Amino acid sequence: MINCEMGSEGNVIEQLKPVTCVKDIRGVYGNYDILVELEGRSIDEISHTISSKIRKLEKVRSTTTIVCVN
Repeated sequence: MINCEMGSEGNVIEQLKPVTCVKDIRGVYGNYDILVELEGRSIDEISHTISSKIRKLEKVRSTTTIVCVN
């Protein structure tokens, strides 16, 4: 879940589309601005994607991660 600067949601969504591990992206209303579903081969790959790619996007203020296991 991503919080970004007001009005930058569309721009952040476009920047997320080519990111490795991104499976789905949705703009949402409420406490968060964007919901991103990631899928990877390992938790390390997902963690790396979040910390080195998603959190470093210019307009991203904060992220919250929920890990689902099957």
